[in-house]
Amino acid sequence: MQTESARLIDRPDGTAGEADVPDRERAGIQSVEVGFALLEVLARADGPLMLRDLAAAAEMSAAKAHRYLVSFQRLELVVQDAATTRYDLGPAALRLGLATLSRLDAVKMGRERLPALLAQVGHTLALAVWGNHGPTLVHWLESPLAMPVNLRLGDVMPLLTSATGRCFAAWLTDESTPGRVDAMIRDELRRLQRRPSTSLRTDAPVSAGDVQAMLAEVRRRGMARVVDTLLPGIVGFCAPVFDSDDRMVMGIVALGSAATLDANWGGAVEVPLRQVATQLSRDLGHRGA
Repeated sequence: MQTESARLIDRPDGTAGEADVPDRERAGIQSVEVGFALLEVLARADGPLMLRDLAAAAEMSAAKAHRYLVSFQRLELVVQDAATTRYDLGPAALRLGLATLSRLDAVKMGRERLPALLAQVGHTLALAVWGNHGPTLVHWLESPLAMPVNLRLGDVMPLLTSATGRCFAAWLTDESTPGRVDAMIRDELRRLQRRPSTSLRTDAPVSAGDVQAMLAEVRRRGMARVVDTLLPGIVGFCAPVFDSDDRMVMGIVALGSAATLDANWGGAVEVPLRQVATQLSRDLGHRGA
């Protein structure tokens, strides 16, 4: 049976599916989309909600919301507390959420978003994860207009003098990487302290107090930046990506020449980089502040 908005076709494997048509032309079930607003409100809420509050947040009447909630209860997407009459997400919603989380691949999702980000910022981008030896570059997308940077896939970034390392040092804890982060910071700090002062960049920490102040600044800003610190003449930003358990799982990095890359907070590189990292965190289940 054909409709004006979509037609079924036979695939080579014998299954049937919609022909390739624009999304706006595909028929849908409006009531499903309307009802989903209730589930979305519950997902964003800090706890169970009364019917009137749930309906108001979903911008529908209480009577209309109640009809949807009756069906959602039958499907175990929603439960109602008999004592308080408040509604909350049910076990079926939990199963769906857990199944989705188990399928998420942060690096794959990050790789898919870098080309569009590169078109915005025009500078080399990279993805970094925590590896056996520290923050490790696992994907690299170089701008054709960028000056060459002497880094490559698999490189482990220093914790105190790179934007990538500072980002991981600020948000990884000994709970998530038992005993390792603090020990690595102490080792790197000792190496910096042994170097001649003339060889250190202006914002390289030289004391434990410097390190704590630096990491506090990274957390306050919500991302890390280095200017002429790791490599001469290079600016680096790193934005953290968090998962549903509030753990930093990846850093998105932007690198470029100090002569051409906007190093300002709120500038042409920092803003889109932050936006992409924030959206990716949300897509990984992070609820944020």
